[in-house]
Amino acid sequence: MDASDASDDPRTGPCGGSGAALAELDRRVAGCRACPRLVAWREEVAREKRAAFADWTYWGRPVPGFGPADARLLIVGLAPAAHGGNRTGRMFTGDRSGDVLYQALYEVGLSSQPTAVSVDDGLQLYGVRVTSPVHCAPPANRPTPEERDTCRPWLVQELRLLRPTLRAVVVLGAFGWQAALPAFAEAGWILPRPRPGFAHGTRVRLEGPEDGDGLDLFGCFHVSQRNTFTGRLTPDMLRDVLRTAAGAAGLA
Repeated sequence: MDASDASDDPRTGPCGGSGAALAELDRRVAGCRACPRLVAWREEVAREKRAAFADWTYWGRPVPGFGPADARLLIVGLAPAAHGGNRTGRMFTGDRSGDVLYQALYEVGLSSQPTAVSVDDGLQLYGVRVTSPVHCAPPANRPTPEERDTCRPWLVQELRLLRPTLRAVVVLGAFGWQAALPAFAEAGWILPRPRPGFAHGTRVRLEGPEDGDGLDLFGCFHVSQRNTFTGRLTPDMLRDVLRTAAGAAGLA
């Protein structure tokens, strides 16, 4: 199975936005083996592990999105971390980036708890879903443009399923922004011209193919250790973007 198969299932079309359809899409994402380099890397990491997680059974597969099927706000990252999502099987779970993101979501009232350590830790998101344009952990956290493009059909189908309720999106980082814009276009939203560039705090309106399904797109520096440790992205900055996006989505 590969990402090109995402368009083959009628349940993942533009009008199939049910919880069952999204769950089926997530199941199919988790079985993807389209990118040989990523398959080899994620499975090697899962075998060798990190010493601190020697007693874990790593997920070692593509990591699907996380959150409700009727989400009004979507957060788009980059790719799972080798010893985070690739270990736990859930987006932004078990790594420093996730610690920052879920703490901020909790503080603005969008999650049930401030931590995300495993798939069975009880975490719930309120009106929010988290996904990424690349679903496998890449070496050095850097997927290739070809891998990004190969994975895009999964994001396109996820966006189509979320479209009935989706009203705002926060994209973390320039790579995510560059990967997400073509996916939004393929999913039916109309991008402004010239195509908007990434910047922290930027806000762009995307019109939808039907009345009432446009959305607001927000840029935010990625919650990487490089950004958070250096202060390029502070907790206040992240909360401000999330709070504004939640308001645009009708969640605040």
